Amino acid sequence: MWVYEEEVNGKNLSHIINTEHENTKYLPGVQLPPNLVAEPDLERAVCEASVLVWVLPHQFLSRLLPRVKAVMRKDAISVSLIKGMAAGQDGTLQLVSSHIAQGLGVAEVAVLMGANVADQVARDELCEATLGVSHPSLTPVLLPLFDRACFRVRAVSDVAGVEVCGALKNVVALAAGFADGLGLGSNTKAALVRIGMAEISKFALRFYPGVDKETMWESCGKKNLKSPCPSTFVLSESHKY
Repeated sequence: MWVYEEEVNGKNLSHIINTEHENTKYLPGVQLPPNLVAEPDLERAVCEASVLVWVLPHQFLSRLLPRVKAVMRKDAISVSLIKGMAAGQDGTLQLVSSHIAQGLGVAEVAVLMGANVADQVARDELCEATLGVSHPSLTPVLLPLFDRACFRVRAVSDVAGVEVCGALKNVVALAAGFADGLGLGSNTKAALVRIGMAEISKFALRFYPGVDKETMWESCGKKNLKSPCPSTFVLSESHKY
């Protein structure tokens, strides 16, 4: 795992992760597996990897993509977990996966999106996510890397739909957090979720006509709507804010 080197209490963060098996700054209290090795040298971390999993703020991509492209294996597969959209060169919105694909000069970048909070994933609490991968041959390669007893992953071919849902539902999640802060009830939140998800669907179909409406019901879009408060996915997201 490439780790941007920082100093924490007089020690390098990579040294702390590799010796204490804990990210004391960003994920305190969670024991990391000993086979997870923190590598502060980007080129060294990338050069022999057959799968590149992108999990970092999107604003750093433009600076890092040329460095990764220069040393990566030509057959390396990329999977983006980055939520959000980037500004294209023509000023339009661009999916982060498309930004990565262009930067690396590859045809496809898969995406993995869900309504999950990092510390709950790390503590093996049951989570769900959706893997968007358009090329059928990549599904049996990537799915076993992520699908686990406590982290259930379902693969679909609708990459754009998965990524749009993963990005825009966070806007609805913020609104749900505001509703909580204002002391509004579950009826208001239910209406907010319904309207928000309808707008996400319209946005997706307007700008990405090939999107499958069924993707909205995957983990990247809606979670369990059978609970008394029909906004389970929003509640899990709003805890961040």
